[in-house]
Amino acid sequence: MQQQTLTQQETNPLASLEQWEDDVLLRYPEPGCAQPTHKAKEAYRNYDSPERDTVREFYRLNHRYQTFDFVREKESEFLKFDKKEMPVWNAMEFLNTLVDDSDPDTDLDQLQHLLQTAEAIRADGHPDWFVLTGFLHDMGKVLCLFGEPQWAVVGDTFPVGCAHSDKIVYPEYFAANPDSYDERYNTKYGVYSHHCGLKNVHMSWGHDEYLYQITKNYLPEPALYMIRYHSFYSQHREKAYDHLLDDHDRAMFPWVDKFNPYDLYSKSPKPPVVSELKPYYEDLIAKYLPATVRL
Repeated sequence: MQQQTLTQQETNPLASLEQWEDDVLLRYPEPGCAQPTHKAKEAYRNYDSPERDTVREFYRLNHRYQTFDFVREKESEFLKFDKKEMPVWNAMEFLNTLVDDSDPDTDLDQLQHLLQTAEAIRADGHPDWFVLTGFLHDMGKVLCLFGEPQWAVVGDTFPVGCAHSDKIVYPEYFAANPDSYDERYNTKYGVYSHHCGLKNVHMSWGHDEYLYQITKNYLPEPALYMIRYHSFYSQHREKAYDHLLDDHDRAMFPWVDKFNPYDLYSKSPKPPVVSELKPYYEDLIAKYLPATVRL
């Protein structure tokens, strides 16, 4: 596979997975807390720092290697779900072994971050399945613990098998993607058709698609859209792929929009008390999911 020839720096260009999420916040700052969108985007493109150089390298690799064939290989490899089997709470604790020492502003671990997201959703009175979605939505990052490169775990997601939109972050890096020169994949529709529906579209590989495939038989449809497309910023922020959406997608995407602020803006340095919240979330998990999940 392609990543076998990669250096350690190419496999893990970011100091942590959270560096990508922090960069998304620079691109899409919280409403009311930043300058107007067009100025924010201009500042984002012009901002220069060692951290930004690292993020650019991350996207260079992501855009180069996330090809249609790469995605199909990953689907074949990981959707066998033959890596581990465990209760969901244990899977979250497994995710917690991803250590992040890079953020001096917070001591929160992966589990605490997800509990913050879920608790913000619960505080606003949303249905319990919405709360559970907030708790679960990043569980697919366990891909990193199975040796996957960071750029095949996190990052803005996008359709493969058709032309790359210039609304995707750093679109210039797709010049190194071989699909950009393959006549099967480099047209507006590529292997797809007008309003074919996202159910027929292969997305770039990462934690969103992986978790969707793990949970697709158990959660309500709006929850599955939140999980599968919460990193699809070129669509839910830029509307770049309206030509592929069908009526069902258009009915479901408002749920993705509703989830997005909790995903981006709920981070706080105040830690939730895991021991106090665990019984509620274990009951919630048991309501919707089987006793164990296969990863």
